[in-house]
Formats: sequence, structure tokens, C-alpha cells
Amino acid sequence: MAPAGSLSHNQTMETSILSVQGLRKRYGDNWVVDDVSFAIAPGECLGVIGPNGAGKTTTIRMCLGLSVPDAGSITAFGLQMPRDALAIKAQLGVVSQMDTLDPDFSCAENLLVYGRYFGMKAAQIRERVPALLAFASLTNKATAKPGELSGGMKRRLSLARALVNNPRLLLLDEPTTGLDPQARHLMWERLQLLLQEGKAILLTTHFMDEAERLCTRLLVLDHGKKIAEGRPRDLINQHLEPDVVEVYGAGALDLVQAPLKTLAARIEVSGETVFFYTQDAKPLMQALGAYPQLRTLHRPANLEDLFLKLTGRQIREEA
Repeated sequence: MAPAGSLSHNQTMETSILSVQGLRKRYGDNWVVDDVSFAIAPGECLGVIGPNGAGKTTTIRMCLGLSVPDAGSITAFGLQMPRDALAIKAQLGVVSQMDTLDPDFSCAENLLVYGRYFGMKAAQIRERVPALLAFASLTNKATAKPGELSGGMKRRLSLARALVNNPRLLLLDEPTTGLDPQARHLMWERLQLLLQEGKAILLTTHFMDEAERLCTRLLVLDHGKKIAEGRPRDLINQHLEPDVVEVYGAGALDLVQAPLKTLAARIEVSGETVFFYTQDAKPLMQALGAYPQLRTLHRPANLEDLFLKLTGRQIREEA
């Protein structure tokens, strides 16, 4: 759930440590990021969600100075990207989609070497290493190399490494991809602790439960454009009916033409499942009693429903 006491959009703009205005990036004739603006305040997690090819990673790359915008501005800590890239990066922590740990170094050595990139003295880094390993629940793995770690351990080590320079802002590009549920929950717990310390997080994710659990606000991108922004629950209430009934089984698709379709405000079909979106599910659930061969699930609308309504159910291939 979104943290209590989260800032309004205007308050975020006034207190932001990262502000992006009118960002645009084109590859060939295709605008992959098209007039995107947002801001992040200390202690806030802004989630960027969207289908493959929506512009999420390109936006992150421009915020990191790895790609130069064709238009727009990026301001962080009162500095301009890419003009002040080195000074900005000194205050950033980054966890990328891909594993970039050095396989030849132990966990502790990965932290030590990474800290030297920021000009930190070896003694200063060594002083931080025990706390960082403890934060990542890797104290007993200090001498182990990444190849000896599980996927969840590697992601936690990547997060610990991103904290070596005590950054004010973390940019996390799908940080829990490939993790099992237990590892994901442990990662979420660690990220919540960082938010409570006042660090800001810019997060891209394909996991809607992750976005709803961690993010103060969400930015929804599609085809490079911002199509929605707001607190997760506010967006759900704004765009969706409160109740969802999923129906599947032999004959479920016939319900789309059945009389009970009038009991739903909106109906969607995905594969062999029919989704009924309604203001009140009771009449629909009673009517479905006449179809005992079907299986039903009645639940509140969630962020996945929002994502699918705004961006569609069609699978997008990577560009």
C-alpha cells in the first residue's frame, strides 16, 4: 500500500530531488519517450509502469545520463543532467535489470571495488561493508562469490552495492524480476526501510502487486506517453468499477452473450476467462448460481485491472 502521509503532486514538485520536464527521445522515426514529466520527493517511491516498449527503461537511461534527451530537462539535487552528470551520479544508487556483479570478487569485495568508483577511500568503504551486508542479510556470505549465491541474494547484493555511496535517490529498473515470492517480499521489506530513512526511489516494475505495495505514486506510460499519474488506490477508484468477478470453465465465453451481461458495467475476455466489472457484484453472483459448472472468483478491483484497462490485454513484444 502507499505510505501514509504521501505528498500531493504540487508538494512533490516543490520539494523534489528529481524533476523531469517535457522529456522526449526519438530513435529513427519513433518517439520512444514523448513529453514525459514527473518529480520525486525525499521518502517517496515513484513507480513507472507500462507494457514492453512503453519507454520506461529509456526514461531511466536518460535520468542516468546514459542517453541524451532530444528535448526536455532533467534536474536532480539542483543540478542539470547531462551537464552535471558526474556530480549527480555521485548521489545516485542504481540497480539495473541485468546482473552486473563481478563474478571474480566476493560479496565484500564487490562492495569495496564499487565504492572506489565514487572516489571513496578503502578504509571508508570497509567501515560501511558490515552494515551493508547485514542490511542485505548477507553477513555470512561476505567471502562468497556471486556464483555461489541464489537469485534473491544476488539482487540484495546489487541493492547493497547501490547503497555504498549513501545515495539520496535510487533508480531501480525491475529489481525483483526472476525472484521467488519469499525473495521478493524480503526485497520489498528492505526498500520500505530505505523509504522510511528518507531516500527517494524511482522504480520500474512489471509486478502490479509490487507497485501497489511500494509506490507512493504511479506513472503509467504507453507508447512513450504518460497516460495516467497518481496514487495507486486513487487511480483504481478513478478508472475502475469497485468489484470484479472472474468466470472461467466450459461455457464461460457464452456468458458474454447471456442475459446476465446486463448485470455488469463492463465485460472483458482474456483467453478462457470472462471478467465482469460491476458496481455491485451481489446480483451477478446470484445469477451465476445457475451455472454450477463454472468457476468464479469475486474480488475488489486492483492495479492489474487498471494496467490492463489503460494499456490493453494484447501482449507486446520487446522492441
